[in-house]
Amino acid sequence: MQRIVSLCPSNTEILWALGLGDQIVGVDDYSDWPKEVNHLPRLGPDLSIDMERVQSLNPDWAVASLSVPGMEKNIESLRQLKIPFITLYPGSLYDIPQDFIKVAQQAGVESRGRELAAQFTKKLESIENRIPRDQPAPRLYWEWWPKPVFTPGRENWLTEVSQIVGAVNVFGDEGGQSVKTDWETVAARRPDYTLAVWTGVPIHKVRKEKITGRPAWQGLSFAADDRVHILEEGWYCRPSQRILTGIEHLAHLLYPDRFDPPNPQRPL
Repeated sequence: MQRIVSLCPSNTEILWALGLGDQIVGVDDYSDWPKEVNHLPRLGPDLSIDMERVQSLNPDWAVASLSVPGMEKNIESLRQLKIPFITLYPGSLYDIPQDFIKVAQQAGVESRGRELAAQFTKKLESIENRIPRDQPAPRLYWEWWPKPVFTPGRENWLTEVSQIVGAVNVFGDEGGQSVKTDWETVAARRPDYTLAVWTGVPIHKVRKEKITGRPAWQGLSFAADDRVHILEEGWYCRPSQRILTGIEHLAHLLYPDRFDPPNPQRPL
């Protein structure tokens, strides 16, 4: 039996999907899915991993990540401590299936990884094929953070998520992963919907009235109560199989006559 540590939530989710849950001996503080991981030893926030704690668990290997700026120091520490590791860094939504395979190869279950990769791709294509293409593309404003305002840019996978559901990220023409902006500029982009996915903030702590009540947005359709959606951060900000749940949920919001709400317990 291998001893594996996971240094960010998406890695934990991928390990679990591969059937390696019973081999995980430690996770970062933000890993929260599935609920079975809650009993595992915590190693600190993903940007401030306690490497002495990692070392004390005697892992055979670790799954590191570069999906958030600042994670580089975890990789340097793993090197210094001579703890074997692999690093996941999907630049695109379409790279996630390759991460299944990469982790599976390291764990010696490559066939399972290829099976999950195929399932991920098939489900993504199934959703995309059901999107209506005979109507104007909904214009989406995604909000990573409210003050200062950050929204995903062209290189962010939420721009790809928007395209998959037949929509447009209104800041998708701006280069980079994230774009710093302001409420007035958002209004000038004329979105149809506001999608709040505040990084690291649980959904129950995001108050819709704080968004709909912004002075610069008063009287605008995308700030109406039924056009503002507070979304689960874990469905959109993590490059794992759970992003499929997010895509299905978004498709349901935009096209309720075509898509039922997803089953969050079964992303694949």
